[in-house]
Amino acid sequence: MANITVTLKQHEATASIATIRDHQIVMDRPEAKNGNNAGPMGGEALLASLGGCFMSNLRAVIVAREDAIVDDIALTITATLADNSPRYSAIHMQVTATADVTHFQKLVTIAERACIVANTLREAIAFTVSVDATR
Repeated sequence: MANITVTLKQHEATASIATIRDHQIVMDRPEAKNGNNAGPMGGEALLASLGGCFMSNLRAVIVAREDAIVDDIALTITATLADNSPRYSAIHMQVTATADVTHFQKLVTIAERACIVANTLREAIAFTVSVDATR
């Protein structure tokens, strides 16, 4: 079984630096939460990770389908905070693009099924995806 490892080290008073392969991300809390706002919070980075994972899979699916014409892909990911617990209770991802609506829905479904982060979250919370494509 393959493993993926990410390391984090304390950085200044409130932040940390995540090292992922040859890349680094500074993570911190906003000033309103007694941080220095040097980077996103972990929960925000989780949502960005979902978007990055999904987008890379969607782009791969589009490239693999030579007849797919898709432009201007954008994602909006909205997370709902649980009322009585420090966690997300739901995450919704809106996918928009200039593409044939029926064809694009199929591509989104294939990409969603290949996304490690989406598959992990789907097991833990209410996770939904909607598509808005125009051509």
